[in-house]
Amino acid sequence: MQIPPLNGLRAFEAAARHLSFTRAAEELNVTQSAISHQIRTLEDRLGIRLFRRLNHALVLTDAGQLLLPSVRDAFARLATGLERVMEHERSGVLTMSVSPSFASRWLMSRIGRFRARHPEIHLRISVSQHEIDFEREADIDIGLRHGLGVWEGLRADRFLDDAVFPVCSPALLQGPTPLRQPADLRHHVLVEETGHSYWATWLAMAGLGDLKPSSEMVFDEIGIAIEAAENGQGIAMARGTLVLEELASGRLTRLFDLALPGDFGYYLVCPEVTADRPKIAAFRRWIMEEGAADRLAVTPPSITPASITPASITRPL
Repeated sequence: MQIPPLNGLRAFEAAARHLSFTRAAEELNVTQSAISHQIRTLEDRLGIRLFRRLNHALVLTDAGQLLLPSVRDAFARLATGLERVMEHERSGVLTMSVSPSFASRWLMSRIGRFRARHPEIHLRISVSQHEIDFEREADIDIGLRHGLGVWEGLRADRFLDDAVFPVCSPALLQGPTPLRQPADLRHHVLVEETGHSYWATWLAMAGLGDLKPSSEMVFDEIGIAIEAAENGQGIAMARGTLVLEELASGRLTRLFDLALPGDFGYYLVCPEVTADRPKIAAFRRWIMEEGAADRLAVTPPSITPASITPASITRPL
């Protein structure tokens, strides 16, 4: 037979346990008449009487006594199942997609703080350069992306601001060719990431659009470009978020008080329908706190002529 509505079964279980419509109504936060109506509807649906309504007393019929254990067991099983689902949402595995450079240069030094706060959540980190398709890659819960924050169908929470500026090894400053002003870059190797025009944009902002460096090196991954600069191979355009530790330790030096517009930033992205799942919300709260702590460090002062726009930067990662 078809199972009756759960509201009627819930009202029956509470009334049978208390042997009182009034106390059942108080427990379920409804009126006494609502309990009476739900039980009457259930009895009519079953075609049997579950209670005998006596003067100042409520007594289960034989049919009611037979039904009660099964209903009570069913609700207990349902509660257990729901608790297991909620526990899975609060804990279990959280899978994220992140670029290699951001994973190694920002996330890894901080992720231990999240694990200490949420030991019940097990992280699985997929390191990849490509932007994942959440519909095709359903095992990925969240992504950490660099861009302008507009991805159709996704919720995007900006947790970290960014700026791009030249960096080099301190040893390069001690070399035979000076680096006292932007025009001195003509004597050096300029290092860049494939697919970007960071240097062209920065030089145009500095009024040096025609400058020709001694040589250029281009890498497919920004982390390798930064390592080249750290090893004295040239001067790289670096995202501030990725060189915090190197600048603090002195392994890299920032050149000149001029940075590209900071419209790009880092975002936590996920499908709208899953954005409020407990373990995703927990990670969002944590990474927003981490980003806030770094915000001043990664947004240096900049000089941005009105003629220079974010469109000058060709491709976010």
